[in-house]
Amino acid sequence: MAFSTDIKSNNTIVLYDSSTGCTAEIYLFGALLNSFSIPVHNEQVNVVDAFSSPEDAAANITNGFKSAKLNPFVCRLEKGKYSFEGNNYKVDKFYMGDEAIHGLIYDAPYKVKSYGVDDEKAFVTLQYTYTSKTEGFPFAYSVDVTYTLRAGNALTLFTAVTNTGTTDMPLSDGWHPYFKLGETVNDLTVQFNSDTMMEFDERLLPSGKTIPDSRFEQPMAFGDTFLDNCFLLKDHAHASCVLTDSKKGIRFSITADKSYPYLQVYTPPHRNSIAIENLSSVPDAFNNGIGLIKAAPDTTHAFKTTYKLEVL
Repeated sequence: MAFSTDIKSNNTIVLYDSSTGCTAEIYLFGALLNSFSIPVHNEQVNVVDAFSSPEDAAANITNGFKSAKLNPFVCRLEKGKYSFEGNNYKVDKFYMGDEAIHGLIYDAPYKVKSYGVDDEKAFVTLQYTYTSKTEGFPFAYSVDVTYTLRAGNALTLFTAVTNTGTTDMPLSDGWHPYFKLGETVNDLTVQFNSDTMMEFDERLLPSGKTIPDSRFEQPMAFGDTFLDNCFLLKDHAHASCVLTDSKKGIRFSITADKSYPYLQVYTPPHRNSIAIENLSSVPDAFNNGIGLIKAAPDTTHAFKTTYKLEVL
């Protein structure tokens, strides 16, 4: 059997396909993906901008939020405030300037719920139960995150969020990974399945309007392009995003299903990696309502995206 799932003693899980050498490393801390790698010309190349250890991730997750799970809100929440069903709330977690950012469970301690292998895949399901009454989100819910490695260097990230409380709750979901194919993102050829992006104000909050932007419909040499934008995907029949580094000889693609209609893209100043974020809503959806889910008690909402690697 080519596939294996290894639960390590350092709170790390490794999914492996021995037929290709493709490996995925997942931390219980935050259920974050720390490595997705394949051999490229006799070198194991990890395309995730990674931490050195789970301890490093725990100490530095708020320095860029690398690979963080975004939930129950994504990106920015204006002044950390929102109203829901006649009640006003203020989030008490991490702020950047005046805005709360990146949800409440990026540092959650997940547990292994199940894992296994067969002839077609290796998988692990991690679970976290949110019950906090002190962070400005007094709603009980559980999160199951399943990573599945399949043939063809394909890794699926499946999230199931269940409202375990007795009232409706607001919900958005997403991921915040940074990808690094070669030495710099300037060397990348980039393609997005989008011709439209959200208009942001000076605080990077959506105005509610959209702007035509077809720059990335066809593969484009990225060069010194800077992005901190939210793109609307045209469909889910094609890859949402394709990154190619011809110098390194590797191509990486992301294909989201309809649960993730938005793609947030950010290039950090160091330009060693690029954040490609699948989102179920636009930023500040708790206030603007764009893509916001009202999750009823005892209902489960699912979100799925797939990462794929290819040697050129």
